[in-house]
Order: sequence, then C-alpha cells, then structure tokens
Amino acid sequence: MAGETRSAARKPYLAGGAEFAALYDVKRLQVSQWISRDHTLDYRYAKIISGSPYWLLQFARRFGETTPRPRQLNEAELERLVKEQSPGYWVGEVEQLPPLVGQAELAALFQLADSALLRKAIGTGRFRPADYTLSGSPIWLLEPVVEDAPALRASARGVQWAIDEQILAALRDGTYDGPGSKIIPRGRAASKTAK
Repeated sequence: MAGETRSAARKPYLAGGAEFAALYDVKRLQVSQWISRDHTLDYRYAKIISGSPYWLLQFARRFGETTPRPRQLNEAELERLVKEQSPGYWVGEVEQLPPLVGQAELAALFQLADSALLRKAIGTGRFRPADYTLSGSPIWLLEPVVEDAPALRASARGVQWAIDEQILAALRDGTYDGPGSKIIPRGRAASKTAK
C-alpha cells in the first residue's frame, strides 16, 4: 500500500451491528436477537474490535439467504456501504483481514491509561482519522497507525506514544487477547454472567 494516500487506502468491506440491521431493514436489536435468541447469526464471520462485532460485508450480504425464512437484502444500503468504504475489497474469511484496531486496542498499544488521551489526539487532528466509522465507532487499519507513530511521538508534549511491541506483534498475528478483544455482556446478560 506504499504510496497510497490516507483517504485512498484499500480496506476490506465490513458491517457493524447498525449496518447489518440496515442491510435487512430491521432494528439493531433484531441483530442481537438473531445471535442470542434465534441463533441464526454468530461471530464466525465477525472480527471483534473494541468489544463489538464487525462482520465481513461479503457474509452480511448473503446472510438473508441462509436463514430459515429468507430475508430480503436492501440493495441500496449495500451499495451505500460499498461506496462509503471504497476503495475497498471483498473478504470471505476473517483470517484474511488485515490487522484492525479500535480505541481499546490503540489505548493498549500505546500504553495509555484510558482512551481519553487518544480521543483528545483524534479531536485535535494530531492522530490520523479513522479508516472506518461503523455503528458509530472508529476503526483503523493498524499499519498506517504504526507508520504515523514517530510523527505522533515527535509532536507530543505530555504523552510518550510508545508502542508496546508485544501488543503490536499480537495484533499483527491475530493472537491479541487484551482490552477490546472480547464482547463484554451488558444489561441482563452481564448480570447472568456475574452470578
């Protein structure tokens, strides 16, 4: 990807929970019910980033054909997602994804106590813009973030922005199991797991 500008970086097509719901003209809660109640949807074709699932758009667009009652895909929404994420490419397996990170993984990578410093750097334009915003959350391709790290360190005043090399290696090879790597149950589901 050398020589590509930030805005022209190719990225795999993805869909978060909100986008998945829009693809089938349902409320976002319905996507959760397909997982927890109906068991027609799972995380096999999803990457967990900052505690939330992001499905391969390749899988999401065919999901309606796999359910007991076929569901109609909203072609206009699919076209919108593809256009919004272009230039992009289709991925069939999660293992084919490049390393992707959200705020939780970035806070761990840069050894930040919390993501408030990261949000401040993003808000002031010192940190590169997110490559995606899916379901209201920013997501980055890891490698451009790493490439930008020296400039970020050079412009920093109070934060070192030092990369944890073990976390970087784990993110690159797909073995990262730190903050953001798992879905944390919320609401009633959280109280059931706490017992």
